[in-house]
Amino acid sequence: MVFFRKKGKLRKDFDEKLVNKLHDYKEIYLNQVELVERSVDPPEDLLIHVKLYQAKYYFLLKEAKARNVLITKMK
Repeated sequence: MVFFRKKGKLRKDFDEKLVNKLHDYKEIYLNQVELVERSVDPPEDLLIHVKLYQAKYYFLLKEAKARNVLITKMK
């Protein structure tokens, strides 16, 4: 029965890493969106980066929802 304790600890560790990445990508994504909104003629590279970070952020959100992670309790 010792093996089940390790599984719970591993899940908790990975959930914490997931939440940390989620917060990091959210911050980067929102900064990029703000930069695009402030610029008059945003370069194509910036728009590509915004879409990339948006996709990563939404993917992590879906993963957190699938794993039933409570984001507010982790931080």
